[in-house]
Amino acid sequence: MSTLWADMAPALWPAFWTTLKLTALSAVGATIWGVILAGMRVSPVPVMRWFATGYVNVVRNTPLTLIVLFCSLGLYTNLGVALAPAGPSFVANNNFWLAVLAFVLYTATFVCETLRAGFNTVPLGQAEAARSLGLGFLQVFGVIVLPQALRSVIAPMGSVLIALTKNTTIASVIGVAEAALLMKTQIENHANLVLAIFAVIAVGFMIITLTEGFVFGWLAQRFAVKR
Repeated sequence: MSTLWADMAPALWPAFWTTLKLTALSAVGATIWGVILAGMRVSPVPVMRWFATGYVNVVRNTPLTLIVLFCSLGLYTNLGVALAPAGPSFVANNNFWLAVLAFVLYTATFVCETLRAGFNTVPLGQAEAARSLGLGFLQVFGVIVLPQALRSVIAPMGSVLIALTKNTTIASVIGVAEAALLMKTQIENHANLVLAIFAVIAVGFMIITLTEGFVFGWLAQRFAVKR
């Protein structure tokens, strides 16, 4: 056991730091793309509604592993799309950013659907009153509807973030050095201590996800829309 800890401990923080970076960067990108998709789904322009609906239905029902592999094998290997500058660590950095792209594309669909549920909490009369004052769709959406919808779905958005954190383990399939890859490596080196390795990685994820749940629970109470 002491040998396992001596081997595993120095790599724990770098691995979970990579997990945290994957989560944070993917969350920002997924929120931005998810808001755009949500706006397109309620847009008065039919083409935008069709695109957003088709995108959400296809991507949300596609296994995340396939999306990660598509970004790695399809975009980089076949099309030569590189997301990192050339250098000694190009492969590691490029795989990291390809994983972020995959998580953004996938998680944005859940952000979109969560926001759509939040739109239903905004009284229809507010949007109608804004339109009667001459405000366009973007103004109504950005000033009236979206701020209230975001406040009403803080807790569900926390659940999306927690799911994203756990989904980052899939980045290991393209060699991103996060917690799941560390677990795989340690199991290969210490096959007789599988349960202990599982326990250490599980505790690390529990600390992250429980913290996220606490923060979003507090934010939901602090900024909830008062009806």
